[in-house]
Amino acid sequence: MPAQIDAILGHHMLPKEDFIYGYSDLNGLIDHEFGEYKFAIVIGKRLNPRIVESIKDGPTMEYYAHYRGMNTGLASLTEAICADLNQIGVGTRRIEPSVTTGQLDTIYEKTLRTSFSHKMAATRAGLGWIGKTDLFISMAFGPRLRLVTILINKPLKTKFKPIDRSRCGSCILCVEVCPAHAANGKLWDVSVDRDEFFDAFKCRKQCAEYGRTRLQLDARVCGTCIAVCPVGHRIS
Repeated sequence: MPAQIDAILGHHMLPKEDFIYGYSDLNGLIDHEFGEYKFAIVIGKRLNPRIVESIKDGPTMEYYAHYRGMNTGLASLTEAICADLNQIGVGTRRIEPSVTTGQLDTIYEKTLRTSFSHKMAATRAGLGWIGKTDLFISMAFGPRLRLVTILINKPLKTKFKPIDRSRCGSCILCVEVCPAHAANGKLWDVSVDRDEFFDAFKCRKQCAEYGRTRLQLDARVCGTCIAVCPVGHRIS
């Protein structure tokens, strides 16, 4: 079964150099609403390095369009993967790459926490850790990627050891560049709550301001901390 799943993923995740993936056991880590789907396939796709490099001073319309396009593409990708997994008897439940602005303004407005965390699933899959501005930092691409998750009802052995603590060390580039001053520099580990090191409300307020002033849109977008992170940095 694992070999079949690997083959299906390899067939769909092209070009392969733009993707990472791993498996995670989420028993006891996700809500009961997900029922029998306690194991996850976590996929990361690299953002265009040139576009990310261009947003060190704030978001651009090109970046905003790229970000949205990545979410759409990952949703389509997981739909196709799930169809093939179902054909070999694996039950699946897709988790969309991102919630909508409307959902964050209503359903999740009090905590800015969604019912499922792609970042948590990715750390359990051993693909990376959480940075000082609450970004997922992959070993391959740094924070320059989008994540998506497929929950399945078949146990899978993790490919890599889960990562339980930050590897950011003393680096504070993202903290210093954050226009919202949303991070205090504290290192993440699995025992540290997001609110102890990062103020998601300050970040969201700044993202909304950038949406209005830079893009003339009702959008939440920034990305400056993504652009300055030295992990996985490459322009081509």
